[in-house]
This record gives sequence, structure tokens and C-alpha cells, in this order.
Amino acid sequence: MAGRKLFGTDGVRGRANVEPMTAEMALALGQAVSQIFRRRGGDRHRIIIGKDTRLSGYMFENALVAGICSMGVDVLQVGPIPTPGMAFLTADMRCDAGVMISASHNPYQDNGIKFFSHDGWKLPDEIEERIEELIESGALASLRAPADQVGRAQRIDDAAGRYVVFLKKTFPRELTLEGLRIVLDCANGAAYKVGPTVLSELDAEVFAISVSPNGRNINEDCGAVTPETVQRKVKELRADVGIALDGDADRCVLVDERGQIVDGDAVLALAARDMVERGTLRGGAVVATVMSNLGLERAVAKLGLSLVRTAVGDRYVVEAMRAGGYNLGGEQSGHVVFLDHNTTGDGLVTALQTLAYMRRKGQPLSKLVADIERFPQVLVNVRVAEKRPLEGLPSLQAAIEKVEKAMNGRGRVLIRYSGTEPKARVMVEGEDEARVREYAETIAAELRRALGGEA
Repeated sequence: MAGRKLFGTDGVRGRANVEPMTAEMALALGQAVSQIFRRRGGDRHRIIIGKDTRLSGYMFENALVAGICSMGVDVLQVGPIPTPGMAFLTADMRCDAGVMISASHNPYQDNGIKFFSHDGWKLPDEIEERIEELIESGALASLRAPADQVGRAQRIDDAAGRYVVFLKKTFPRELTLEGLRIVLDCANGAAYKVGPTVLSELDAEVFAISVSPNGRNINEDCGAVTPETVQRKVKELRADVGIALDGDADRCVLVDERGQIVDGDAVLALAARDMVERGTLRGGAVVATVMSNLGLERAVAKLGLSLVRTAVGDRYVVEAMRAGGYNLGGEQSGHVVFLDHNTTGDGLVTALQTLAYMRRKGQPLSKLVADIERFPQVLVNVRVAEKRPLEGLPSLQAAIEKVEKAMNGRGRVLIRYSGTEPKARVMVEGEDEARVREYAETIAAELRRALGGEA
């Protein structure tokens, strides 16, 4: 990503109405992606646009529509829909590309724009670089369509229904959710309609919360970023399981019947076990990121599998999966990718696959995850004014070396810059939680001194 200025780990993202997340930039992005994908051949081209429930989504949607239509490309608008729903719909409706307007788990003041190619895959770095080059070159003005070839915009009313049907087909036909009490937290986000519908139509007793979006309450004290809400509800209602989605529903954090969190690493371990037992796991490995817990590594090793690690970001997980022929991967944060079902992380698919495993085993979630080991892992975020190369900070490197020597091979230190926020993330993992926390704070303090950052 070194040469890119607009795109981070997951599209273009930032504060709404502040560079680069402005209506003007959205218009230019619409023009650029239209120019790139209209080269696929044929007389007419179309791009599908979806969004989450943020107030600024209206502004960006209209700007993107204007930009795309100005290049002679038609637009299909589907309104609020999960990001993985957009991946599915882009391919299912045979569009040239898909656009999702969302800042995922971030607060409503932020927003983002991400793209899918015609087959539902997120764009590789080289295509994003071409989009940036087109915008920076100033060439788009001369590429606009003549007046008689301007594109049309059309709203699609049945898009959510198509996605619901797709989701239900990922759940085994011989199984049902009848008798299961499920708390579902939709984070006042994109899944506020499709989430409860899918689970109800599979016969679960659904207690849906955070399903009243108002443009400002997305991810606010709810959803996957605040699973405590679901934990309380599960215990209060004596539910069998809790499901917490984030704002665009591409991640899922589960809660067992005792109110304990089951994160993405634990879900990956369960899914690996399930797929090995059914003979559907491909490649002899599970793909995860550098943030995944050592406990996941040990869990898959017991199954005779390897753990392939990638950079943080589900797109990098998917790239490694496609390159290595793997069909299971994901992130600790709850992005879990079942390539047999969808091209990207899908919170509802993740929940359905886990619920199916519970049904096959006839056991509560707490018992299924009881033997999955978890090492204490502490993450400290440091806000930074600039993202200088970490290897060029001698005092920081000395602090890291000192901690690694003290852990003597029984832990890990990882420092990386966020791809979506002006922050550095310090992660330390080891056997003793108190010492791990002390190590993480020591390194974070050195990082603040080196970069003039703050907590």
C-alpha cells in the first residue's frame, strides 16, 4: 500500500465531509471505477450501490450515482444492505462492479467507500492504484459520456430478499433452529432487517435488539464492538446464544449461554473442527492474521492443520486463501470467511455455520469451546500524528527487544499502524496476563515518546 494515498486496508475511509471523505471525492471515485470496469465489453454497463445506515450515506450515495451516470454507466441502488450482501448481489445481478458505502464498526461520523469486482471479490491493490491514478491525473473530465449516453439510476426493491434467500441456503436443509432462543444485536446497522428475518424463517425464537437505526446510533454502545450488551441480554433472557454484528454485518462476535464471549479465533477453531469432521476443509490449513491468538494455532495443530498468517484485514486473508486453495479463514475480530459460501467475511453466514455445528453436536456453545486454549493478549492503541516507519525508531526497537528477551520465546510482540485510523496498535501476547499488560504499556509509552502520540 506504500504508493497509495486514498485507499487503506478496506477502501477509502475517514470523517464524513472532511477530506478525503467528501461528496466531491465520491463523485470522482464513481467516475474512476466506471471508467475502469466499463472496459469489460458490451454496450451497457451497470454498477450496484449499497450502504449502511449512517446519516452521511445519503450524501455519498447521490454523489456516487452522479459520478457513475456521468460516465455513461447505469446504477442500481439497493439501500441498506450488509457488505457481504453487496459482494453476493454484485455477482448475482451480473453487475460490472459493486460499491458499498460504510465505515464498518466505526462511529456514525465516519464513512467509507469500498468496491467489489463483477465476481464479488474485493479489488486488488493494483486496481485501487489505477483508480487513484485516474483521479489524480485529471483525465476524468475528458472521459465523460455525451449527453445522449448518460447513465440511468434505478432503485431495486427486492435486493434484501435475494440476500435472505442466499443466507438460508447456506444453512443445512436437514437442520432447523426450532427451539433455540437467540439474542441478535444488529448494531443499528445494515442487517437490521435481514438478520432477524433469516433467523426467524429458520424457526429460531429471535430477540432482536439495536434494530432502530436513526442515522446516528450505528455501533453506539451495541453490536460487535460492544458485545457487553448482548452478554447482558443473553443472561437476562436465558437465551441459548447471542449474536453481535457490526454496522455493516461483515463481522460477528458470539456469546454462549453463560454470557461468555466467543470471538473470531474460537469460531475459526470450531469451524475447522466441523469441516475436518465432514471432510470439507481444503488445503490442510486455516488462514488467520498476525493478530490471531496462539490458542488458535494450537487448536488447529491438534487437528493436523497449519495456521497461515497474513497482514490484518479480511481482504488479505481472502487473497491468501485464494492463492493457497484454502476455504476457511478469518480474523479474531469476527471476520470469518467461508469461501464455499461467500467471497468475503459475512457475519450472518458465520453465525449460521456455528449454529449448524451446535445442532449437529446437540451441545451448548460453551461446551463446544471449552477445550480451546486462549493466551492472555493485551492490545493498546496509541494515537499518532504521523506514521513513520517503526524500524526507524531505535528506542522503540530497543524496548521491543527487551520485552521479547524477557518472554524467552513464550509470547509475541506485534506493532502495526491501523489502516483506517491515525493509530498504532501494540499487541503483546504471553502466558502471564499481568506481565503481558505491563509489557504492552511499556512499549506503548515508548511509542508515544517516539511519535508524540497519545492514548
